Amino acid sequence: MSLKKNSEIQPIQGSEGTTVKQYFHPHNTLNGINYSIAHFSLEAGKRTNLHKLKSSEVYYILEGKGELKVDQDIIYLEKDDSAYVPPNSEQLIKNTGSENLRFLCIVDPAWKADDETILE
Repeated sequence: MSLKKNSEIQPIQGSEGTTVKQYFHPHNTLNGINYSIAHFSLEAGKRTNLHKLKSSEVYYILEGKGELKVDQDIIYLEKDDSAYVPPNSEQLIKNTGSENLRFLCIVDPAWKADDETILE
């Protein structure tokens, strides 16, 4: 078993203009999982860079409101909403609320820098 306490995980600056806490990833979990789960925080009015991943991704909104652009579609999200992003989709998320947008990203197979392409 592996326990991750949010208060003990050091945040890092994400390459997409976010603050990131990596909860579970194959490199930090004893059971050999194949996916990754990370917590993101995005300030009001900010957005991530347009990017794509070779992996599939699920966004789960913890707090706030946002717009998720996937290829040409826009999905409006708020607390407790989730959205699936297929592999190789162009995507970005924008905070449309007045407070931090907090969300989880579940990536399968696990996120790797080599699998991500920043498009802008």
